[in-house]
Amino acid sequence: MSTSKPHIAQTLLSRAHSPDTAENLFAERIKQKPLYLRGTSPTPADNRSRRRLHRIRKKEYFLRHQKPKPLSAREKRQSGLYDLPKEECKYAIFKELNRMWVEYMCEILDLRPGAWRAQQQQQNQKGQQGPRPLVSALSHGSKLVSADFHGADVQVVRSRCAGRVGIRGIVVRDTKFTFVVVTEKDEVKTIPKEQSVFRFTVPLPQAKDTTESKDAMDGVEACEGTKELVFELHGSQFENRPVDRANKKFKWRNVDYL
Repeated sequence: MSTSKPHIAQTLLSRAHSPDTAENLFAERIKQKPLYLRGTSPTPADNRSRRRLHRIRKKEYFLRHQKPKPLSAREKRQSGLYDLPKEECKYAIFKELNRMWVEYMCEILDLRPGAWRAQQQQQNQKGQQGPRPLVSALSHGSKLVSADFHGADVQVVRSRCAGRVGIRGIVVRDTKFTFVVVTEKDEVKTIPKEQSVFRFTVPLPQAKDTTESKDAMDGVEACEGTKELVFELHGSQFENRPVDRANKKFKWRNVDYL
């Protein structure tokens, strides 16, 4: 026969109350009441782990709600973003790009058919006499230095490296320090801008009548009978990316390296 030891609370209640009251209090307030236990206090190592987990979750939430991080220059090179497929480096393919570039240059230089006649009429209304150049450094210089040269047909006319002189092709990539061109022989050449002078031409648009065409040709600072505007670009003073040239202010400088 086994005898169970009475609960300590029941013993204490029996000393203060009658047997029936003590039995009711023990059953209602102690025996059937749930016991809530508090966990052991965390150690310093557990606190450190909890803070680390909180930082990780906060960082994951931040990365999940922010814009994708742009690729670095090394990642772009490794991904082949700047590589030109050899089967697509054909001069005939980029001729259409050159045609689009010519239209772009005619637009920023105000070389539309009939534009010269409108300029002459404005000049006559102001009482100015004498021929006015179609393109001048004061009126179009800032536009030329800020233009994009992807698609331009350029030729190296002067350079300290004699092997570069005479190279001609369509610009397929305009970087900060180089021009990457595709020649008529479907060769891809990288030409440094430093200490080189490049020449490019912009064909004049055909006028509707002969009189307008004659008036436009009289205003061009070139030889009589020409149908192209010829420009020379000094590469050493043009070492900027196209995106940086848009808002850059250029200053006049002496050229004494060639």
